[in-house]
Amino acid sequence: MVGEKLKWYNGAMKVFIAGITGTGMGPLALFAKSAGFKVVGSDLNAGAIYDELKRAGIKMKIGEQDGEFLKKKLKGLDWFVYTSALPEDHPELVVAREAGVKCTKRDEFIQFLMDELDLEMIAVAGTHGKTTTTAMIVWTCLQLGLPISYMVGTTLGFAPSGAYDKKSEFFVYEADEYDRNFLRFHPWVSVITNISYDHPDVYKKPRDYRSAFLQFMAQSDLVIDGRDETLWSAGLDEYKLAGEVRRTDARLAAGAVFSMAPYIPSGKIIDTVSEFPGVGRRFERLADGLYSDYAHHPEEIAATIEIAKEQAEIDGKKGVVVVYEPHQNARQVELKKSYARAFVGAEKIFWLPTYLVREPEGVRILSAEELAAGLVNSDDVEIAELSRGLAVRLREYLSDGYLVVLMTAGPADAWMRRLAAGESVDELAK
Repeated sequence: MVGEKLKWYNGAMKVFIAGITGTGMGPLALFAKSAGFKVVGSDLNAGAIYDELKRAGIKMKIGEQDGEFLKKKLKGLDWFVYTSALPEDHPELVVAREAGVKCTKRDEFIQFLMDELDLEMIAVAGTHGKTTTTAMIVWTCLQLGLPISYMVGTTLGFAPSGAYDKKSEFFVYEADEYDRNFLRFHPWVSVITNISYDHPDVYKKPRDYRSAFLQFMAQSDLVIDGRDETLWSAGLDEYKLAGEVRRTDARLAAGAVFSMAPYIPSGKIIDTVSEFPGVGRRFERLADGLYSDYAHHPEEIAATIEIAKEQAEIDGKKGVVVVYEPHQNARQVELKKSYARAFVGAEKIFWLPTYLVREPEGVRILSAEELAAGLVNSDDVEIAELSRGLAVRLREYLSDGYLVVLMTAGPADAWMRRLAAGESVDELAK
């Protein structure tokens, strides 16, 4: 029993997780539950992992986080885990602290889990590509019968987004650089997909961002660096996946699996990675010709368009249409000039208003017109909103044989899923 392995607690721990249904905390909740911990939590809205948590029987409250639900769960509560988005005066955090409950962000709790469960961390970090690469490692291990514990920041069609296997030696983790979360860890293996400046609200200068990654790599026993093409001998053409970026992710995933199980023939690992079915919101197929992707950084956008173009050619589509919802105005201010060639290859771009989150005071909100004006193919841009008119236009493009891909880290994903499910254009206008 997991409780018998704990150094300082005789029995199953009880953990409350705030923001429990999101892609950062949801997998952690599932991992802890499968490891034998008592898990409960709350969230303002039902996030991407909500259905998985419900199936796992995890008790949670969705709605106002005023502390009343937490007060009912204080008996026997050992740990309150919260996200970086939670302000210091948040009602639940105040209640937990006043009750004397141990309160930390998720990184400290994850490190506790690694120590108590005696797991070696395989950490995947990078500006983009880390979710797909992490999921590829998990997929390959599961298919090859390698016991593995893991957390992936998205939904997986082939497994839960987080799980503990008592037979595993390794823990595969998507290490997020936001709020310097990943610097808490000293992984056995770190996989670095790429490093491009992001999160200007945390890292004021590009050198600050690079320095954090250099520190993270220095804290790792072994580094598999995606920028070093000599690390894995197999050529990208051996990975039968659409898009060079996805093939590069596959090569990194294969290298990580090989480090865990060097006795497995490399050809078998490559073949298994090449069968990767994809994950939620990473070029996820919603319907024929309709995809959703998490891309919001210019380099991610360009990479996703490359994947979309290859997929369109494979499927006999006429071309690629993009619906883009920018994420966080502070990011757009810093990266505005980087957009110039990001959308090259798209036949049409529908540019939505920026999804505003964690915005610093005093920074002017850039309009969609301003952001799109700097594109070399700005003539292909149409400023749009999630409306009846956009729904009509997208269905016309789909009927005419185009591949349509939404790129967003925001709420437009839910709207596009409704479009894919066949809701009427009048309903989509609401």
